[in-house]
Amino acid sequence: MRLADHRNRHLERIAEVRAGLHAEKVGYPIGIRETRVVRTVMVGAGLLRVTLGGAGTEGFEAHSPDEHVKLLFPEADGSLRLPEPNGTMLRWAGSVLRSRQYTVRRYDPVAGEIDIDVALHDGGLAADWAREAGPGAVMHLAGPPGGLIVPHSYDRYLLAGDLTALPAIARWLEELPRSAKGWAFVEVSDATQEIELSAPEGVEVRWLHTAGPSAGDGDALARAVTGVTVPDGERVYVWVAGEAGQIKPLRRWVRDELRLEKADYDITGYWKRGVSDFDEDDH
Repeated sequence: MRLADHRNRHLERIAEVRAGLHAEKVGYPIGIRETRVVRTVMVGAGLLRVTLGGAGTEGFEAHSPDEHVKLLFPEADGSLRLPEPNGTMLRWAGSVLRSRQYTVRRYDPVAGEIDIDVALHDGGLAADWAREAGPGAVMHLAGPPGGLIVPHSYDRYLLAGDLTALPAIARWLEELPRSAKGWAFVEVSDATQEIELSAPEGVEVRWLHTAGPSAGDGDALARAVTGVTVPDGERVYVWVAGEAGQIKPLRRWVRDELRLEKADYDITGYWKRGVSDFDEDDH
C-alpha cells in the first residue's frame, strides 16, 4: 500500500511540474530489474541500440527524455554484485560495483521493451558488451532514480550535445509539443553518424562535424550554441550534455549572457576525457 501511495505522489508531482513554469527533477521509486537482450541494431554509424525485454521490464518508470539507468556488469571473476534495496532507493557498495550509466532511449510498456543506445568506442565496458551481446544475454538494470521534468510552457528550447547525448536529444525532440520552437545542435564525427530525428517543425536541427576522430575536442559546439539569439521577452529552456570540459563554457554563457535561473537550464557532463567511469553528481 505504501508503494502505491509513493507512486501516486511522484506521478502527481510530475503532472504538477509539467503544468508549471519551471523545470524540476522528480524522483521515481527505484529498483533492480533483470532483463534479457531481445535484439541489437546499429543506429547510424556511431550508436548501437540494445533492446532489452523480459518480465523485469514490467512497471518500468519512464517520464523524461534525460532519465537514465545503470547497466550492472559482473566482476572480472564472473561474480555479480548488485545494490541492496533501501526503501524506495538503493544502497550502493561504493566502487566495487561495475556499472555504466545510459539514457533510456525508449520504453514500450505494451511490448515490454527498453531501448539503450550505446555510443561505440574502443575499450569501453558497455560498448564491448553491446557488440558481443546476443539474444537472451542477461543485463541487470538499476533505475531510473528520477528524471528532469520540463514544462511545455517555455517559448523556446535549446538542446545541444555530442554523440553520447544524441539518444536523449532524439527523445527530447520526439516528446516536445509539435508546436515547440527552438534549436538542436548535435556534434558527431561525420554525416555517417547522423540519424533521422522527429523534430517539431519550429525546431531547427544543426549537425556539427568534428572532421576527425577526436570526440570531445574543439569549440565548434560551444560556438554554435552561443551564436543563438533568443528573441526579447521569450523564455528559453537550455539542455546540454557531452564531454565535461567541452561544455564548460556553456555554463558561464547561460548564467552570464542569458541570465537564466537555475531551474531553466540543465548542463551535464556525460563523460570526461581520460576518465573511464566519469559520473557527474547530477547525472
